[in-house]
Amino acid sequence: MGLSKFTVALIVAALIGVAAPASARDLSMGKHSADELKAACAKIGGSFSQGKERYGCGTDCHGAPGTDCIVSCTTDEKCSAQVIGGRRPHSIESALKR
Repeated sequence: MGLSKFTVALIVAALIGVAAPASARDLSMGKHSADELKAACAKIGGSFSQGKERYGCGTDCHGAPGTDCIVSCTTDEKCSAQVIGGRRPHSIESALKR
């Protein structure tokens, strides 16, 4: 993959909540394959990363790479979204872009 170590580290940090604001909420997003999340991430303009046990996409919530809006999945395809405020997205796209 063409992701720098810094980008991967930044996304991993955000996925575990280090970079998320205190008002962020984790919401279950059901099951999505890595290919499905990667395609949605590319469509939204986010940054996709994949490791041995997790894969995810991060955006700035406005259609560019970032860590403000995140969808993270485990290898068994169980996904969760980390969103700010009272939003309750029901799709990958709505979780990654306001």
